[in-house]
Amino acid sequence: MAGWRARVRAWVRVPGWLRTRRGQRLALRAVVGLCVLALLPSAWIRVAADDGVRAEADVDRAPVAVVFGAGLWDGEPSPYLAHRLDAAARLYAAGRVTAVLVTGDNSRTTYDEPTAMRDYLTRAGVPARQVVRDYAGFDTWDSCVRAHRIFGVDKAVLISQGFHIRRAVALCRTAGIDSQGVAARDPRDLTWYYGATREILAAPKAALDALVHRTPTLGPREPALREAVARGRARG
Repeated sequence: MAGWRARVRAWVRVPGWLRTRRGQRLALRAVVGLCVLALLPSAWIRVAADDGVRAEADVDRAPVAVVFGAGLWDGEPSPYLAHRLDAAARLYAAGRVTAVLVTGDNSRTTYDEPTAMRDYLTRAGVPARQVVRDYAGFDTWDSCVRAHRIFGVDKAVLISQGFHIRRAVALCRTAGIDSQGVAARDPRDLTWYYGATREILAAPKAALDALVHRTPTLGPREPALREAVARGRARG
């Protein structure tokens, strides 16, 4: 047994200081400290989004619903994105929002996420003029900052998957938007759990963006959303 332990130690090459009780205590503290640091971003998201996620029927009325992009399949919204858009269409039909901001990726001419989202909503019964497109929503923080600074959103219902919605609420609140979140109705399949796992990796970047207030791609202020909200209020 002693010979086996010696061979393992030689193979692993454990530093001499780690073989002492003091070294082992220091190593344990370091591991615990790293675990705490790794969990801090997720804990911040949970605190920042406290009471911010509600069911569709319980969400407060707001001028705008913000729908975050989630990819296209052959030019059409992916199933998860379609679920988000379905939720937005239901909120609009119920009169809980008066306009919809669709924010996604249009970084290349062959990939136009916001237009595909707009077209899906119009087929679902939302008037095209009540849907405004943000072509530079490259990630959640970008979408939140641009919604506030470019499109003038101060209060909104955010729509995403359950595994992502808390991060969206936390970031949009940090960006200056009074936000509530609605989780789309999705099956808990393998893709859903993959997304939930991916959120753990996305949390540190989200916390860093919020901490330093990273400035995304901006531009002139867009009046289209304010005009859509005004039309919606006149209709109601």
